[in-house]
Amino acid sequence: MSSARPSLAATHREVTGKKVAYLRRDGRLPAVVYGRGLESNSVSVDAHEFETLRRHAGPNTLVDLSVDGEKPAPVLVHGVQLHRVTRQPLHVDLYVVRMTEELTVEVPLVAEGDSEAVETLGGTLLHVTEHVRVRALPDHLPQSIHYSVASLLTFDDVIHVSDLEIPSDATLLTDAGEIVAKVLPPRVEEEPEPVAAAEGEAVEGEEGEAPAEGEAGEADSSEE
Repeated sequence: MSSARPSLAATHREVTGKKVAYLRRDGRLPAVVYGRGLESNSVSVDAHEFETLRRHAGPNTLVDLSVDGEKPAPVLVHGVQLHRVTRQPLHVDLYVVRMTEELTVEVPLVAEGDSEAVETLGGTLLHVTEHVRVRALPDHLPQSIHYSVASLLTFDDVIHVSDLEIPSDATLLTDAGEIVAKVLPPRVEEEPEPVAAAEGEAVEGEEGEAPAEGEAGEADSSEE
């Protein structure tokens, strides 16, 4: 029975260190294959093929990896090192999984729908938590968890992790009391009162000048 998982072909490589730049120029992406109880294996994959896979697969998608045409093994793309400027992949970590052992992964949260507190009251939707940690068997790892913000009717309404629908074949590890989303009220800026302050300063100035006038008068009378 053929697997419905996406596949990726890799080739064993001897080139390491700074010399991997030559691989990238030839359209190859350096990678490391590793797993529990396995020795790390330095390989390379087709850069374009990997980028296509990365665009269409979810963060927790199992991939059938074949090295030098050998029997495919299920792996997870465990980490991707990106160029700081171009954001193109520079190196990939591929983790070989055991299908009978559960894994702990982060699952992205996806908000759906409209909030009355945003649409009518002019609030700002705040995504406090964007990922949750779950544990599940490799072929039951959720790619994302969707939730609706329609319940956020006022600024007092809050969506907690406990309100999320977690797949029955996955175990939630994130604290159920953590806030997922809420709506912040619009900022109300108090306008200063420069006119009233200026009038107050003017009055004080006039009163402060009165003694000076009195002193001038006394000087005039003494001369007389």
